[in-house]
Amino acid sequence: MAEERRGAWFGFGFCGFGQALGSGRGRQVHSPEPLRAPGAGLDVCRVSASWSYTAFVTRGGGQVELSGFAVGAVGGCRDAWASEELLVVLRAGPGPGAGTELQAWAPGSALRGEPLWAQTVPEAEREDGPGGDETQAGPLPLLPCARAYVSPRPPFYRPLAPTLRARRLELGAEHALLLDAAGQVFSWGGGRHGQLGHGTLEAEPEPRLLQALQGLTMAEVAAGGWHSLCVSEAGDIYIWGWNESGQLALPTKSVAEDGKTTSEASGLNEDGSEVKRVAGGEDGAPTPFIAVQPFPALLDLPLGSDAVKASCGSRHTAVVTRTGELYTWGWGKYGQLGHKDTTSLDRPCRVKYFVDKQLQVRTVSCGPWNTYVYAVEKEKS
Repeated sequence: MAEERRGAWFGFGFCGFGQALGSGRGRQVHSPEPLRAPGAGLDVCRVSASWSYTAFVTRGGGQVELSGFAVGAVGGCRDAWASEELLVVLRAGPGPGAGTELQAWAPGSALRGEPLWAQTVPEAEREDGPGGDETQAGPLPLLPCARAYVSPRPPFYRPLAPTLRARRLELGAEHALLLDAAGQVFSWGGGRHGQLGHGTLEAEPEPRLLQALQGLTMAEVAAGGWHSLCVSEAGDIYIWGWNESGQLALPTKSVAEDGKTTSEASGLNEDGSEVKRVAGGEDGAPTPFIAVQPFPALLDLPLGSDAVKASCGSRHTAVVTRTGELYTWGWGKYGQLGHKDTTSLDRPCRVKYFVDKQLQVRTVSCGPWNTYVYAVEKEKS
């Protein structure tokens, strides 16, 4: 078996609270830079970024290191999830056979003293159901037992119906997305920006299957502030919700106003999405602006590239392709798109840094206003 190539983390975007991001110079980083994480030499395996701080999880001893407005460190951790309200960690229990302990901390506690609350997740519950590995839970906020998740707002511990067989769960600002073991997607929570994908702007109190995606097997889900995305096993991208900054890669007024716009008119698409039109299409016809897309829309990447990983920030989107390239789009005010500027984009654009450096991107993790990427050197041909 070929030895796994050693990679490195890179960061770009907002770092106004001093969180480790690239070189750490200034309040924002406009192009990917090697991450100068706290604790030199730590082998970081996961990054979870909130607005004012970032949590780094290391391999081996499972160290969690905080950087930014919140600082501190703790060992013996399997996972960590950062939000402004709570820092949640999974730690080994206090004794043999004690299982895994879920702990919720105030981000400003520096991980000292006692957590706000703690709950044991028995080790026996980590593998569940006849599907074996297929039903393994994804990272936090979904718990290892796949029967509950953590919310940054009360009630903090929220059970899930066992029939959902959850594989991954993502939380937006007001909504939740769940991917089950069969590759189906469920959504619930606030829907005022179309982020639930059910064709309306109504809220849903309980997980509801996305009918528009039935018959398609999904491999990834990602929740932005008020938009949603999923990637199929075939590598296709489906995206929906709020498009205020072009985060759906659909034409948007705010991005067009940075260039040349002319007269506009409003209307509705046949699928119910809000549309504004402005003259200036290639054939002289009005170009539609999409403000809200309440149904999943199929998105094609340039060159017909297949997607394998995705992550969403507050109003930006990042996708990793099967060949290890990174595409970003949406809100770019703090350089979180990685294109050496602060321009917002309503179309996918390849981040050239990784191409120029002969690096293959393996994973991406977006904070609200920044982006973290893990990449390895390309194999020599």
